[in-house]
Amino acid sequence: MQDFIFRISPNIVLGSYTVSRLGIQALEWGSRYMVIMDPILNEVKMQEKIISALNDRKLDHFVFSEITEGTATKTIQRALALAKESHVHGIIAVGGAKALNIGRCVAALYNEVHDFYTFVDGALPTTAAIPCICVPTTFRTPFVFTNEIPVTDSRNHQLKLMKVQSNLTKLVVIDPNLMLTLTDNQKSSLSMEVMSMGIEAYLSQKANFFSDMFVEKGLELLSYALDGSPSLDITTPEEILLAQAGAMVSIATSSSSLGLCSLLGLTINSRYKIDKSLVSSILLAYSVEDAAKFKAARLEKLAHIMRIVPEDTTGEAAIQMCVDYIRQKIAKFNLPARLKDLSLSIEQLSLAVEDVRPVDIVNNLPRSMTTDDIFDFVKNAY
Repeated sequence: MQDFIFRISPNIVLGSYTVSRLGIQALEWGSRYMVIMDPILNEVKMQEKIISALNDRKLDHFVFSEITEGTATKTIQRALALAKESHVHGIIAVGGAKALNIGRCVAALYNEVHDFYTFVDGALPTTAAIPCICVPTTFRTPFVFTNEIPVTDSRNHQLKLMKVQSNLTKLVVIDPNLMLTLTDNQKSSLSMEVMSMGIEAYLSQKANFFSDMFVEKGLELLSYALDGSPSLDITTPEEILLAQAGAMVSIATSSSSLGLCSLLGLTINSRYKIDKSLVSSILLAYSVEDAAKFKAARLEKLAHIMRIVPEDTTGEAAIQMCVDYIRQKIAKFNLPARLKDLSLSIEQLSLAVEDVRPVDIVNNLPRSMTTDDIFDFVKNAY
């Protein structure tokens, strides 16, 4: 077993209307902020809530929302240059994964003088980061709790996993009310992605008692959100259950590791801008079938925790019911069932598979897999 090292960072605030106190929380680290915000928040009238919380505390700030290209390195470069010119004290990142990842990159490299691409290519920052506050508007944030940031290299559209300072993110504010604007399709695919992340962390070679604890509770809460509570004692609203489940599973993946579904979701998104939650949803059932050959006991335990199978169902029958449950959910949510439904050719997917090999996550998979093994897995799901 690997040594277990636990650091309490960042601080996490989770609850309804917690974003209303963002201004007073941000004052702890400075009075001038760059707010990196997903542009969709302006369209759904959420941006004004964030800005109001900062104005109430008279925080000096400006908004950067030119992130339509996702976490492309050229977008990060623009944001970083603007932050330096404005002499900000910190970064507030609000939105989905792309806003949070860009915000964390800017905070990590703000004091660096070397060329930006030296860090994209693997160099470690040598200066202190400026404070970064993350306000997610989706209920999964797997990298916020780590010292890694996935970015898309604009030079070749490949995924790069940048290494940054371990104490980069100072605060994560999770307000379920910010997630009410998600469409039913987004909520469904994100729910399946959270399930995929939890299973990956549970089966990873890096899994430990701490990550197991968070996965088990997180997936139990997710099951309440998806299928209802087993008793009338639990009356927590669905959006809060999803936020709690996503937070717990995200913490688990930071202590353990993501897996193949998430990794392929990231590489496919980098190359073709396909939503990675859709990719994870498609691959999940195939991943469970593959893992059943060598992680059957752990899969069976999760199936019982999520109430997918009756208490007296065990072994292969339990795992098959788990696979069927996943496919039934995908059908019910009207999500794509195969990779070909994403309008991608097998030749395009082969490039995304080749991008997997240099990413460290591949070393934490439940079993050793060559590029050929991964391509066979993708063909099976195609």
